[in-house]
Amino acid sequence: MDYSRMVEDALRGVVRRALDEAAHEGLKGNHHFYVTFLTRYPGVSLPDHLLARYETDITIVLQHQYWDLAVDAEAFEVSLSFNKLPTRIRVPFAAITSFADPSVQFGLQFQPPGVPGQEDAALAPRPAPEPAVEMVEDEKPEAPKAGEVVSLDAFRTKR
Repeated sequence: MDYSRMVEDALRGVVRRALDEAAHEGLKGNHHFYVTFLTRYPGVSLPDHLLARYETDITIVLQHQYWDLAVDAEAFEVSLSFNKLPTRIRVPFAAITSFADPSVQFGLQFQPPGVPGQEDAALAPRPAPEPAVEMVEDEKPEAPKAGEVVSLDAFRTKR
């Protein structure tokens, strides 16, 4: 069983639910989202001028100036302003590499699943960042400090 993939899929569900709640209820209080995703991942819809500028990934902020946020099982769509031009984008959840809500010091990082037959450098596996937690002798990670983004790799069994 691929438990690490199951956990990652479940955590992507947290992102889906947060975006879905924002789509239906708006962002309350100081909540705002930073979403980083791979621009050339299959299913991502971005205009050519943004693809030229952000060849591998981009971080968007959902806070004050976004419209028509819509969420389905596989992706979200939103209208944003880039250089004062309204732009509609679509982002599959599998393309997301990080999600954060700084107002409550919450963040997640993801390793996007590989795309069979795709050799694009933007989709190539990247070296895992240094774990945000230290491993102790019995191989159990220490609890992260408040507001720390924890890589799921810290909790995976080494092969």
